[in-house]
Amino acid sequence: MYNFLHLLLLSTPVFAQFDLELDKIIDEFQSQVTTDPPNSSQEFTEHSPATEPNQESIEKIFVNPNQNFNSSSCDHECVPFYQCNNGTVNTNGESIIDIRINDGPCGTSLLTCCQVEDILTGRPSTPPPPRETAPVGCGYRNPDGIGFSITGADNNEAQFAEFPWMVTVCNADEANSRPSCGGALIHPQAVITAAHCVADKNTRWEIRAGEWDIIKTVEPVPHQEVRVRSITVHPEFYAGALYNDIAFLYLDKPVVINDNVNTICLPAQDFQHRVNRCFTTGWGKKHFGEKGQYPVILKKVDLPVVPRDVCQENLRRTRLGRYFQLHSSFMCAGGEPEKDACNGDGGGPLVCPLEKEPWRYYHAGIVSWGIGCGNKDVPGVYADVAKFRNWIDEQMALNNLDSVSYDNNVGLKPRF
Repeated sequence: MYNFLHLLLLSTPVFAQFDLELDKIIDEFQSQVTTDPPNSSQEFTEHSPATEPNQESIEKIFVNPNQNFNSSSCDHECVPFYQCNNGTVNTNGESIIDIRINDGPCGTSLLTCCQVEDILTGRPSTPPPPRETAPVGCGYRNPDGIGFSITGADNNEAQFAEFPWMVTVCNADEANSRPSCGGALIHPQAVITAAHCVADKNTRWEIRAGEWDIIKTVEPVPHQEVRVRSITVHPEFYAGALYNDIAFLYLDKPVVINDNVNTICLPAQDFQHRVNRCFTTGWGKKHFGEKGQYPVILKKVDLPVVPRDVCQENLRRTRLGRYFQLHSSFMCAGGEPEKDACNGDGGGPLVCPLEKEPWRYYHAGIVSWGIGCGNKDVPGVYADVAKFRNWIDEQMALNNLDSVSYDNNVGLKPRF
């Protein structure tokens, strides 16, 4: 059967140039398959992921996503099968994009989280008293950390309290749960995150403000855990292609603004990003797929903002294909090798320095999706916060909250 399949595929001109890759994958697959005759009483079990050819290897077999092949029997246009949806070319990336969401506590669907014994003690949840040294206003980064500094840090580890607006979004019913996504504090009682992170209406959520090391319970200043009272997903959010990927979280009670907890500034509506490099932060993987591991300390990655036209053109060179259209609710950043947001970073902020006050930062984008992670010339895609400033202001007003918390000057609109 496998020899027949091999000959059948190689008989077509499209696949002839990939015979070496195909040989390798089929050999790997055959080495895992028993030669015993079928037995009707045999139980079928899910095999190990190690026996599956990875996505990268599979895609090498198929044609270049942008290569045009004509066929006398096709009266439209021949494109890779994953770019075609019910006979129409897929232009929005639905079912093709890689959503930046946590794989689950064990990193794979073949493992489940099972309690052995309570090893970790309860985390401190009592908010610390306000400190006189806490900065006044939004967007203040602590590049040298608070209390101590990491020297010789690798893996892009952030300093403690370096990004005080960063929060984790976690399942409130799972004790010591790993963050499902990230988010950004815009008010002591409000967080914005990606809509795809909190779309499950059956989950009760909580946020942790001031978190840094998600394993250790002893830090210079403890984090604060607060339940989410209500979630408002943008009314035009489209889960298929992640258009308008933003949600507003209203907290049960305000967090205490402190050295390790503060708000991020927001840009004006339709603000045009002019800065070169920004930061994204999170506890997501460094690499896509099973080889990627989740860190325990908050990581930071500095990235270039990529113009929309350049981003769309670069994404068209991926499996999205040459017909892909970048939706107006997105912005892009990245495209440098080994530097990107990845699985588990969804909902986290992309923050950029204020033009006139570069030591302060504003919330430019929300981690949404990408094609793999950290590939050269393949930017990550973010929900553009500037497209939603008016909507955010509306949610604040509906919950009787003041927008001063994310304006970079008290009583004034942002001067970006």
